[in-house]
Amino acid sequence: MAEIIDFQETKTPKFDPNKKYTWNQDELFTITGGEFGLLLNSLRAVVSTKEAQTIILASKAAELIEEVLIQSVEKGIVKEITE
Repeated sequence: MAEIIDFQETKTPKFDPNKKYTWNQDELFTITGGEFGLLLNSLRAVVSTKEAQTIILASKAAELIEEVLIQSVEKGIVKEITE
């Protein structure tokens, strides 16, 4: 008896910028030196702006106040509101 073999072509996945993607955390992505330089210089340009520095400072302040709140809860100074 002959076996039926399906010779359909396998389709290569196509990237769609409207979709979300995931990958394993141990996957490696390779970039060229030029691409690395572009990324590095772009990030430096954005982070060096006055607006970015303000946001970075605000983020550090938020982390500090959150740590104070955590310690205050653990010491019993701050209590949970129950409704």
